Amino acid sequence: DLVESGGDLVQPGGSLTLSCRAADFNLDYYAIAWFRQAPGKEREAVSCISTNPSSTFYADAVKGRFTISRDNAKNTVYLNLANLKPEATAVYSCAANPVGYSSTKCPFSHYQYDYWGQGTQVTITS
Repeated sequence: DLVESGGDLVQPGGSLTLSCRAADFNLDYYAIAWFRQAPGKEREAVSCISTNPSSTFYADAVKGRFTISRDNAKNTVYLNLANLKPEATAVYSCAANPVGYSSTKCPFSHYQYDYWGQGTQVTITS
């Protein structure tokens, strides 16, 4: 299982750090992606980090404001959200894809992921 945490209610311009921890398998074999889904909207990819941690990808809407990282010793992937805007309000979920060790692959479609967390709510409002 993947377990997300860190969602909260913040004001526009604020910051949050979301965590995605694997409870029963080692993340170092998996690319991890963050997706979000706002009410009434389709799920969209936000960011992905491969097993080679220098391979990261971001949706255009979050480039320069969100940062993804991983700590394999803690079996956790982080997503730092900065300069948050109201349109970032959504449930954020992480997902894992077994791309192998030291890979640069990072699938960006939710159809390519079989392992998901339950999601954490991020709400931006003044």
